[in-house]
Amino acid sequence: MKINKIDLTFARLRANGKKAFIPFITAGDPSISATYKIATEMIKNGADLIEFGVPYSDPSADGPVIMRADMRALSAGTRLADVFRLSARITAENPNIPVVLLLYFNSIFVYGQEKFFAACEDAGISGLIIPDLPYEERGEAQPYADAHQIHLISMVTPASMERISMILPKAKGFLYCVASLGVTGERKDFATDFTAYFDALNAQSDIPKCIGFGVSTPEQKKELEKYCDGVIVGSAMVRKIENGIFEAKSEREIAIDLGAFVRTFTEETI
Repeated sequence: MKINKIDLTFARLRANGKKAFIPFITAGDPSISATYKIATEMIKNGADLIEFGVPYSDPSADGPVIMRADMRALSAGTRLADVFRLSARITAENPNIPVVLLLYFNSIFVYGQEKFFAACEDAGISGLIIPDLPYEERGEAQPYADAHQIHLISMVTPASMERISMILPKAKGFLYCVASLGVTGERKDFATDFTAYFDALNAQSDIPKCIGFGVSTPEQKKELEKYCDGVIVGSAMVRKIENGIFEAKSEREIAIDLGAFVRTFTEETI
């Protein structure tokens, strides 16, 4: 059985004393061709893992910035088949970079679970983040994920500490640690006691832990990675795309802007 690229990536980063930088963008915003160009520039500028959001009409975990990106992507006609083709191209051209999808379970259910997970494997996708699939209900999807060697990424929040002894022992790939309660979106500061948060998580498991939800600046990333193995930045990336659209920039110009933005987060490590 082959080793999942997420595991290989975090093993390599840990061996080199480095932390992962994981940018999130919505697939198809403003088009699939633009997403390909943006992801390629992000990888060139130091992204260790790429997270694509699959556009959805009712993204319950997302704030207004990502909701607008979902609407733009859906309006452009983006469908799951497009996301699979995009992922296959990115993984073929960048064999050491894992691709993870964030999507809602209804998309998987409607597509058909066996068909969906087989398509993920064919596209080289390494993991899935499914915000509306709680630990107690993932038994339905787990056999398909295991059969196709796809990691289901577990999520924890500062409010779920009573459940970590149940969640962490079976977590795979990395643990998505929500930085603060609420939906996605840029934040100036965080009320979470990260020392207590990560002490509790580390006591349960050595799985790599990545912070997301609200991280938007290189300064925040530098401060937060003291606690974890990686940092996820989403809304700030998506807002930069949105600004480029409003400024009528070309897809290539937007991609270059996003690559330069990623470099502000990674320039000390590449």
